Amino acid sequence: MQNELTQSGPLLDTHGHLAQVGWSRQPMLDCSLENARFYTLRFLQRFRIKRWDYYAVFTPQRFFSATIANLGYAGNVFVYTLDFATNELYEEGLVIPLSGGIQIPRNSQNGDTLFANKHASLRFEARSGERRIFVDWPTYHQGRGVKADITLACPPEHESMTIVIPILSNRFYYNRKINCMPAQGYIHYGEIREELNPKECLGSLDWGRGVWEYSSFWNWASASGFLSDGHTIGLNLGKGFGDLSRATENCIILDGRIHKLDQVGFDYNPADYMQPWIFKDNADRLDLTFTPFKERVATTNLALIHSEVHQMFGRYHGRVTLDSGEVIDVKDLIGFAEEHHARW
Repeated sequence: MQNELTQSGPLLDTHGHLAQVGWSRQPMLDCSLENARFYTLRFLQRFRIKRWDYYAVFTPQRFFSATIANLGYAGNVFVYTLDFATNELYEEGLVIPLSGGIQIPRNSQNGDTLFANKHASLRFEARSGERRIFVDWPTYHQGRGVKADITLACPPEHESMTIVIPILSNRFYYNRKINCMPAQGYIHYGEIREELNPKECLGSLDWGRGVWEYSSFWNWASASGFLSDGHTIGLNLGKGFGDLSRATENCIILDGRIHKLDQVGFDYNPADYMQPWIFKDNADRLDLTFTPFKERVATTNLALIHSEVHQMFGRYHGRVTLDSGEVIDVKDLIGFAEEHHARW
């Protein structure tokens, strides 16, 4: 199913070309961004290289997300939370000129991602066997405040979806998605303190590095949840940029094991995102209907950066087929699907 990478090595060779193209169940490549060669004036390259860590946690009560991103021209730090019972969605973010104070490690396997100023402190730690999310933002939501300390279990055998694909003119995308990491700890939002039980709560990570065309578009869909028998199930689907002929990020994740899919279509109405979205693959292994119940619209408008995302939260229903041929029925799996336009 496309080109699976099995050999370790650098991401970019000394000429700035991708050393390998494909997908893998674990990260195989060292993120050698210092070898990038897409501008003649090399000092300008730092303004176009993008790096981000986006964490999401699904609990029975809410969706919680925290991000630290270095977009070159600027940094972006944001936290948002959605209450499933009340449909209350609140998001707050900071734009950091030239990404000052943001620290992001070289690779996804270990290291600390950091940001702190007088308003907020965020720290993401990656260690052997686990990941931790620390958030302390006292002024969040006009003083309501948010604080979180969450540990995500991620043992070495837990598989993730990693892809390396080319984009035009020596641009590229290196991405790792980890779904269905059992979560424990707490989220304290306003007067609400939620203790996280790893038998009910799951986290995910979107770890991205790369250089895009200035004007970009993509779709992404993700979920991490439980089947009725207690097994964990996740989805990661994406399309819209780069050369996907040798690697897509499409997969089913059952109990921490990747079941790879080829091409998956996103069938939705961009004039009304609240209408059902249909997902089908080209091998009849995926047939899902996604019914939204909440829309998140996030926009960024700076001199050189514009971003608009329509992220829909909803429930997946349908069926998926594993590598073994076993068919799994999916019912009421909460997740999201999005459309994203960016000039960056």
